Amino acid sequence: MGKFKENLFLTLYAWTKIPLIGFVGPKVIEANDQRTVLKVPLNFRTKNHLGAMYFGALAVGSELCIAMLAVKKIQESGERIDFLFKDYKANFLKRAEGDVHFICEQASVVVEQIQAAKTSEERINRTMTAYAIVPSISETERVAEFELTLSVKRRVKKKS
Repeated sequence: MGKFKENLFLTLYAWTKIPLIGFVGPKVIEANDQRTVLKVPLNFRTKNHLGAMYFGALAVGSELCIAMLAVKKIQESGERIDFLFKDYKANFLKRAEGDVHFICEQASVVVEQIQAAKTSEERINRTMTAYAIVPSISETERVAEFELTLSVKRRVKKKS
């Protein structure tokens, strides 16, 4: 799927399912089975009183860089698989004073998790990491690090 289609999907999904995500205005920079990179712009919607990105906007971006791939893989699977985040840990290292890129380099874990859920009736949990950078300041210096546990379960038809 090209970037235009990825961003269109993200926008439609956000505004129809979780409007807060749409309000923050994330954009796909890169999305494949190895890595996901999303950008959240620093603007009047995402900025705190000090001119840095508000931690709520940072939470949206970090969650979304993992969830977006899960949604895509669930759709591709044709199965009814539910997902949610079981826990969330964040370590804020520096103020994010520019557009923030959220990077998850463990996309293959999400791909494997959705594959496993297709044939299981059990809840499957995987803890993944992501991090954030502000490319206008530094391409390598992290402003935050995140650890989230994605929990997925295939919906099974109830027996009557």
